[in-house]
Amino acid sequence: MRRNTGFFVLLGISLLVPLIAMTLIPLADTSEPRYAEIARLMYESGDWITPWFAPGNPFWGKPPLSFWLQAASMHLFGPTEFAARLPSWLVTVITLGLLYRCCATLFNATTARLAVLIYATSALSFISSGAVLTDPFLALGTTLCMTGWIMAANSSKVFWRYSFFIGLVVGLLAKGPLILVLSGGAIVLWMLFYPQARRTTLSLPWAKGIALTILLSAPWYLAAEIKTPGFLNYFFVGEHFLRFIDPGWEGDLYGTAHKAPFGTIWYYWLQASFPWGFAGLVILMKGLLQTTQRTKMRQYLSDPRLGYFLAWSLFTPLFFTVSGNILWTYILPSLGGFSICLAYAWPKSSTKQYSASEKTSFATRAAGPTFLAMIAPSAIVALIVVVSYTPQLLKTEKLLVQHTRTTGPSDIPLYYLDEVPFSARFYSFESAKPLKEHEIINKMNSGQNFWLAVPKNRLESTETRFNQPVFATKQHNLYLINSPGQYELTARAKQTHLNDPITQ
Repeated sequence: MRRNTGFFVLLGISLLVPLIAMTLIPLADTSEPRYAEIARLMYESGDWITPWFAPGNPFWGKPPLSFWLQAASMHLFGPTEFAARLPSWLVTVITLGLLYRCCATLFNATTARLAVLIYATSALSFISSGAVLTDPFLALGTTLCMTGWIMAANSSKVFWRYSFFIGLVVGLLAKGPLILVLSGGAIVLWMLFYPQARRTTLSLPWAKGIALTILLSAPWYLAAEIKTPGFLNYFFVGEHFLRFIDPGWEGDLYGTAHKAPFGTIWYYWLQASFPWGFAGLVILMKGLLQTTQRTKMRQYLSDPRLGYFLAWSLFTPLFFTVSGNILWTYILPSLGGFSICLAYAWPKSSTKQYSASEKTSFATRAAGPTFLAMIAPSAIVALIVVVSYTPQLLKTEKLLVQHTRTTGPSDIPLYYLDEVPFSARFYSFESAKPLKEHEIINKMNSGQNFWLAVPKNRLESTETRFNQPVFATKQHNLYLINSPGQYELTARAKQTHLNDPITQ
């Protein structure tokens, strides 16, 4: 136990730091508060069938599993950023448990501990474990599928025989049919290079498993289509076909397409797997350039177990290589396979010879990885410190909304010029409203005070010249309108103001 103390300390740090960060770091625009607000609306409305992008506007972009768990968390802890982020942390812990058990069974406990540490401290998995995203839930589904398939052939336990199908259910309710592509594609790729592995298909209870998958996932899809007709067409055709083949897809109802050159996913892979991806590349280059290492590498790859995890780690980036509408979070489902491959290869790439007792020690194998494992937690701790002293560095409206509630009467309404950021929607509980420029004069003529948040890039183009703001965030200045000295009108705006019937 003593020789594994380093592992438990590092793993504890990698799990504790996101828990602290999810409480201290506000939701920053745009993805996190967007999903958090969808969950908050579900929590507030009690509508567990249709996620709502905004009141009256259904969100067809993702299935509801993450929103269900986030809304349930809000019922326990209130509508806070901690409650919204906690489910991602929990499913990451479950993912780590699955990776450990699978790797320990197929290889050994030392390799399993290193694999868990690699996954937990890779940049993307570490960040997503404390963020409001749907990707950790897809990663859990993929991990259930991939560990379940190979464990079903190596274990008689009922859980492993059905975990592949449980993973399909999780993926279908977290992201959609993409789970079929990512897990099925990796398994098919494995069987192409290892024909003897095809007999593993006999290990799964296909009839009962498929029935279980349909029984647990299909009812929500049918209920969602009945409640908001058009969902199935948008979700399956738009989100899962047009988004993949069209980098400039303009049918996105909830954002903009992400245009990137083909092959960009590999650059994202370096980001997502940092710092471990660079270490893996060094080991790979060493294996390719040294004759003895090449021979060993061929021997290792003759093992279908290692080939399985290699196929898992490679298929996702290979699949997205020909898509330009991508994000770096798309890499997350493949990091489980990569972590096991690297943990397996790490000690074998060393030329140092260890004694039999040393080979069972995590400390011996993890002396090098300790530094790499501390990079992501250290970076987040530094971010917490920086944000504590300079919160304006984040694109969040939390402090601005809080200022309007703690300064002056609480019933003064808050408006945002043009559009309300997602973080303002979340922290104001949808009380912050958008205001177009031509509507400012009428609001002024009402004679009542109101808060107006103006984007800093719009200050020079508005017809109203605002003076010293009462508060500022990274993107907005806040003004108390109809309070003396807060604004003045341009000549054109003054004429509009004088001609308004209300002022006459």
